Amino acid sequence: MDTKPTSLGKLAYKKFKKNKIGLFSFWYVVLCGIIAVFAYLFTPDNSPNANKMHLEIHTRKPFFKAKILHQEKPQKENQSFVNKLFFGDKNATLETPINAFLKTKDTLIIDLYSENKAIVKQEKIPIHTKTKEHYFVENRTFYLGTDKYGRDLLSRMLIGTRISFFIGFIAVFISLVIGISIGSIAGYFGGKIDTFIMWLINVTWSIPTLLMVIAITLALGKGFWQVFIAVGLTMWVEVARVVRGQIMSAKQQQYVEAANALGYSNFRIITKHILPNIMGPVIVISAANFAAAILIESGLSFLGVGAQPPTPSWGAMIKDHYNYIILGKAYLAVIPGLAIMSLVMAFMLIGNALRDALDVKN
Repeated sequence: MDTKPTSLGKLAYKKFKKNKIGLFSFWYVVLCGIIAVFAYLFTPDNSPNANKMHLEIHTRKPFFKAKILHQEKPQKENQSFVNKLFFGDKNATLETPINAFLKTKDTLIIDLYSENKAIVKQEKIPIHTKTKEHYFVENRTFYLGTDKYGRDLLSRMLIGTRISFFIGFIAVFISLVIGISIGSIAGYFGGKIDTFIMWLINVTWSIPTLLMVIAITLALGKGFWQVFIAVGLTMWVEVARVVRGQIMSAKQQQYVEAANALGYSNFRIITKHILPNIMGPVIVISAANFAAAILIESGLSFLGVGAQPPTPSWGAMIKDHYNYIILGKAYLAVIPGLAIMSLVMAFMLIGNALRDALDVKN
């Protein structure tokens, strides 16, 4: 005997699973989240911010191959496993692109990398230890090529996922806290409080979002967390308007009148009775705000106000390489552009799927 789900949550979950595009987008976002958290497990260059520069092999095309000489650092820093997992290996080896190498008894002779192999620059590296070789040579494939500084573009892209992904979560969290609080007060109490809050909302909404974010960022200073806070402080307006409208409609319902008759406090009525019944539209708008936050951060990074170098950001990568579009190396700007587009589209498709799933009329 089949039992059909009766609660709205279970019905919405069942309808969401039937939406193949929305489900695929959800798992794509989950994958991006895993990469964002554990980025350094997947990067070929696991140094902090994947910032190893090899000017000899700058702007090389995808699937470029080169020999890389790794040398251990003479002095190592103390670093915990957790710190290494989330922030990169501070003791990562020193890398040198080479064409060839020859090991003698106590010296390593290397031919430094040159595109024209007829030009040979040799360097001799003394080997001081007899018990352990502090170097090795790797045949590396740069799957997405290298940027204008010779850094591994794949590693920079993977770590850049962290900025774009976390900006969505933190900005949306800030906007939900502020928007739900202000919208609830305006919608439930009405009167002069509602008039003042609506005036504040309209004034805030009249200011261009990007201009406000730039102003807040300049006030707080340039940096990683400042951008997150600035974007979150500009996205609460839409949430507040939606919550206000939903509460104004919901407070006329009989269950709210019954709660008032039982003498429940206004705080309990709002948090325990009204908000759980109006979260559908809020969830949908939150998915859209995720996408908007990613686009705003990318725009800020392109303008140089977002995450500061050497922190990798997709918007900053486009800024660094958009000139290469006319030089036959458009992929340097197209690859991060496609990454931004795919993540934004995934959140928008999830929002559409949630809207359909939470629509009780269907």
